[in-house]
Amino acid sequence: MKVEPRLHFHNLLLKTPFHARTSAANLLNQWGNWSGYTTALAFGDEAMEFSAIRNAATLYDLCPMVKYRFTGPEAAACLDRLTLRAASKLSVGGVHYTAWCDDAGKLLDDGTLFRLGPEDFRLCCQERHLPWLLDSALGFDAHVREETEEVAALSLQGPCSASVLQAAGFDVSSLKPFRMATFPFGSGTLMISRTGFTGDLGYELWTTPDQALALWDHLMAAGRAWGIRPIGSNALNLARIEAGFVITNMDFIPADQAVREDRTRSPIEMALDWMIDWDKGHFNGRRALLAEQEGKTSRWAFVGLDVPGNVPATGAVIYAGKTREAGFVTAAEWLPTAKRNVALAHIERKYMKSDLWADIYALRELQYARLMLPVTVTERPFFNPARKRATPPGRF
Repeated sequence: MKVEPRLHFHNLLLKTPFHARTSAANLLNQWGNWSGYTTALAFGDEAMEFSAIRNAATLYDLCPMVKYRFTGPEAAACLDRLTLRAASKLSVGGVHYTAWCDDAGKLLDDGTLFRLGPEDFRLCCQERHLPWLLDSALGFDAHVREETEEVAALSLQGPCSASVLQAAGFDVSSLKPFRMATFPFGSGTLMISRTGFTGDLGYELWTTPDQALALWDHLMAAGRAWGIRPIGSNALNLARIEAGFVITNMDFIPADQAVREDRTRSPIEMALDWMIDWDKGHFNGRRALLAEQEGKTSRWAFVGLDVPGNVPATGAVIYAGKTREAGFVTAAEWLPTAKRNVALAHIERKYMKSDLWADIYALRELQYARLMLPVTVTERPFFNPARKRATPPGRF
C-alpha cells in the first residue's frame, strides 16, 4: 500500500477550512499562531468586535482547537482514569468542562468533553497530548486518535446568537447549557452545542471541512439583521477575562512543558478543585491531590483582583505590604461591560490575608510611570449574565 507523506513541516502555519472567509474579512491583516494554524487576532475594530460579543452575535474560527476522539467499550472508564471529573456520569448529548494532571497532581491541560454516544467521546483542549493520552489508555478497551483536521468548528456567541440560529433554520430553543443537538445541513449534518468561552449566551457548531464555507456564508447571511461579525482572538481574550476563565499557557504552564519545578500548578491551586470527583475511583494524580488537600500544602491560590483606576495591571508583580513579593498577574483588563479594572493572579496563600499591592507600569507618552496600587481579592466571574443560562434563550 502506498502511503502519502505528510508534509506539514513545509508550511510554517496551516490554514483552517474557514481561511478563505477569515482572510477576506481581515482588514488589519493581523494573524497569530494557534496550535500550528493561522488564526485571526483582529479583523478591524477590536472594540466593536468585543461589543458584538456582548450586544449582538459573533463568529470565531475554532478549528485550531485540538480535538481527540475516544471510542470503544471502555472509553468512559479510560476518561475516568485520565480526567478529574467522572466521564461515566456524563449523559449522551452532554458536555462538561474538565482537566487532567500528571501523577504528581500537576495540571497538564483543561478542556471540554463531549459525549457523542455511549462509547464515543470528543475531548477538546489547547495543547497537543496524544502520546500522553495513548499511554493513559493502555490496558483499556478504548481507541484514541486526534481528529483536529477532520472537524470544522465555529463559535457563535452573543445575546443574539439563538436568534441567528433560528433564522438559519436551526431551532435551539430547547437546548440547555452544556447540551448538544444534531441538525441536517447541506450534504451532511451540523452538531450544535450550547457551549463557549465568552461567559455569555452562545453556541459552538461542528461539521466537516467540506461544509465549512457554506456554513460560514449561511450564518453570516442569517445574522445580518443582528449585526453579526467575525471576531479575532484579542476580543475573545477580553471576553474570557470578564468571564474569569483560564487559558493554558497564559494562566498556567502545562506540567509536561514546565522547565522549572515551581512553575507547575495543581487544580487546587488553580481553583479548579470543584471539578474533582473523589468517589469515582483512582485517576491520574489522585494520591498527590488528596495529600495536598488533607495536608493543606497548596502554595498558590489563583484569584481575581479588583484594581483601582483604569490602568490594566498587565504583568504586574503583587506585593504584600508593599515589601514582600506575594504573586503575579497573568491577565488584566479594564472590563467594558462590567465597568471594572480587574486582574487574574497567582497569590502565595500565606499572603492572602495581607494588604496586597500591584506594582504597575503605565506607559504614558513613551515613558513608564510606576503605580503602586492597593488591590482586593474578589469573586469570579466578573460578568455573569442570567441570559447565558435561560432556556429557552431570550430573543434579542
